Amino acid sequence: MLKLAALVAVTAASAASAASAASAASAATSVSSASSTWPTTAPNSIEMPSITQTTSLDPNVECQAYTAPEFPLLYDSKSFPQPWVTASVGTNTSAEFQAVYNAIDWSKAPNIPVRKLLSSGALNFTGYDQDEDPDCWWSASTCDKPKIPGIPADITACPEPETWGLTYDDGPNCSHNAFYDYLQEKKLKATMFYIGSNVMDWPYGAVRGLNDGHHIAVHTWSHQPMTTLTNEELVAEFYYTKKVIKYTTGVTPLYWRPPLGDVDDRVRWVGMQLNLSAILWNEDTIDWNAQPSGSLPQSVVEGLYESYIEMGTNGTFAHSGNIVLTHEIDNTTMSFALDYLPKITAAYKHVTDVATCMNITHPYVENYVHSTFDSLTTTNTTVNAAASGNASAIASASATGSGTSSSSTSGASTTYTTSLLSVALVAVVSMLI
Repeated sequence: MLKLAALVAVTAASAASAASAASAASAATSVSSASSTWPTTAPNSIEMPSITQTTSLDPNVECQAYTAPEFPLLYDSKSFPQPWVTASVGTNTSAEFQAVYNAIDWSKAPNIPVRKLLSSGALNFTGYDQDEDPDCWWSASTCDKPKIPGIPADITACPEPETWGLTYDDGPNCSHNAFYDYLQEKKLKATMFYIGSNVMDWPYGAVRGLNDGHHIAVHTWSHQPMTTLTNEELVAEFYYTKKVIKYTTGVTPLYWRPPLGDVDDRVRWVGMQLNLSAILWNEDTIDWNAQPSGSLPQSVVEGLYESYIEMGTNGTFAHSGNIVLTHEIDNTTMSFALDYLPKITAAYKHVTDVATCMNITHPYVENYVHSTFDSLTTTNTTVNAAASGNASAIASASATGSGTSSSSTSGASTTYTTSLLSVALVAVVSMLI
């Protein structure tokens, strides 16, 4: 299996491309967002100060903690929760949070109980009718079409034929440089589900994700089973993840993915109040649980990848596509991606992010126009030909990004200036209607 560590000595790391952010930053006009409780005004276009970011591919170097002076509010305990604690802790009594929470008409909330965990940490299904599944609880039945009117169905598959919906959970990750470089070189775009706590820890990673043209979405603040959280905790998990993504990248996501897929109609309804719709999947690689950090032999994950790749050639997805659950957690999961992306792009006509395959041209509150599926198909032949090469081709050391590149395997840095959407968050009063 090709390991990211093996790329350290041979790969020139490119800086994040500013092209996508530059085009997005051109909009500064009001955006219609009926019944939204989130900002409806696009931020102004500004020049972000130069950012010094490591381009080393050595995790021991690039995963050293850093501060981001461009984002001072990240270090203000009154502005955000602490990383990796339930987002409501320490924030639920603030005027900011209370304004958001009280703007929701809780009399219309579904009467669905908060779920419990067993002592083992697994969800407790005792007493729940999993056959009838009255609450459309995905963990109990994989239900993705809500039983309560007015809640949109989960997105679970790309509707376009022979299309692989490329998604990566749990970013941004400090050791992602080689992985993002590869995606950039092969002109592959994915939906990146970012954890709020990770954005706090690695804000430059979130900046790069948007600048490289990926579709950025919410993966909650602390990555807990969402059905086990109270309504107050749910609002905080959604709100502060959206806020930190907005603050660091300038865009406010309209889509989210529940950790572990754990969602029911109560959680969906709360997410809807914060202008979020759920994206799930119809194929799962279980890459997060691969050895050595997990319990599954890597051969199991490899077998799943091979099975889904075969589906691209045997007619399984001749009439519609898939959305595949994969992760950018660590070296193991990203190495799976580098190994199998050439095979995926060879087996499927289209490999792209969920917003593109769903023709969601406005995946954020702001007036940021995302690429359409038609625009993808006009260049698909060229992209597939480039992406189908062996992953080791990244060793060519050609920097295809539009940033200025400075390569080193010993922790050298590169400075790049981007035209980014404003990172100033709109005052909370203007966030409510």
